[in-house]
Amino acid sequence: MATALAGISFSGASAQGVDIQIGPGGVTVDRDCNPRYERCRGERDWRRDRRHDDDDFRRSECTTDRALMKASRMGIRRARVVDVGRRSIEVRGIRRGDRVEVSFSRRDRSCPIIG
Repeated sequence: MATALAGISFSGASAQGVDIQIGPGGVTVDRDCNPRYERCRGERDWRRDRRHDDDDFRRSECTTDRALMKASRMGIRRARVVDVGRRSIEVRGIRRGDRVEVSFSRRDRSCPIIG
């Protein structure tokens, strides 16, 4: 009996937007939705998807990689991170033959210089 119903598809109450299908995966009920009032099937919430996939994508604070890239753009060669605190990232390197140390704030994506 189950094999006889496996390939049968019923379309009941299609005028109201409800489709009932019986197949190898079991019974499925599909209904049309109004996107004005609810999230429809196949529609994605992009903010929710990106939130957990890549932390650096949406992170609103300065990271060690961003601080090193900014130090490189500032002309600091052989830059390395020497300290990471809750509020700052300290980078040391060489610029114009002198040793330099720059502190970046972690509060913003643009890594503002604080010292």
